[in-house]
Amino acid sequence: MTGPALEPGGSPSAPPPWGARAGGVFGPPASVGGAPPPPAVALTPAGPTGLGAGCSLPALGPPHLRKPVSSLVELLAAIPSVVYGLWAALVLAPILRTTVQPALAKIGGPLFRGPNVGFGILCASLVLAIMLLPTIASVSRDVLRAVPAELREGALALGATPWDAVRLVVLPHARHGVFGAILLGVGRAVGETMAVAAVVGSRADISPSLFAPGYTMSSVIANEFPVASSELHIAALAEVGLLLFVITVAFNVAARILVARSNKSAAGAQA
Repeated sequence: MTGPALEPGGSPSAPPPWGARAGGVFGPPASVGGAPPPPAVALTPAGPTGLGAGCSLPALGPPHLRKPVSSLVELLAAIPSVVYGLWAALVLAPILRTTVQPALAKIGGPLFRGPNVGFGILCASLVLAIMLLPTIASVSRDVLRAVPAELREGALALGATPWDAVRLVVLPHARHGVFGAILLGVGRAVGETMAVAAVVGSRADISPSLFAPGYTMSSVIANEFPVASSELHIAALAEVGLLLFVITVAFNVAARILVARSNKSAAGAQA
């Protein structure tokens, strides 16, 4: 079924427009290489925040707050993605439209231009960032906990502060696992469908602006498959699904390898 989509008329190198609006020319560039892609933008706030939570919960945070905050972060992972999408459409998008986007528009530049409609790449990226936070925080916490306590205690005995011990000893030792946690988060973000489809805008254009509507591979399939009326259209969606599968598997395999490598390094240090 994917054969016609891989022919010259529907190859991935086809122009960005998608479907009958472009005379039957199909191609995933807008959903694969549209700039900036929501998962990459989502990592900007989610990466440092999740890593900070993973570092502070086991080592830096007050002991009486570690368990409640940890439970709260993990609770975010249990919320269905459609609930995130509904919240983003009803709450987050109006706030962006009336407050955040006008403020960012004053900065100017290619990233912050266009009409303030609320929906678009920025809104989708922010809701993805919230959804990525539990994955990055929990995996980072487990990786940092696997670092031998002797390394942290040795740094403290030499006069380092708890933050210095984490920054100079624990994080460098667990760097592979931390990077794996970030890759796991990206793998989830790439495959996220309902929350993104509700607010991304679903327009197959490549724009550098965060205010512009966009498309992701998962939202393309969710929106287009129910109305696909030709074999070429279905085959093109199957090709996008194949690309999504390959990219997601690649991210997850790479993340698992890095986390396993970090755990093996920690086990060797303990031995």
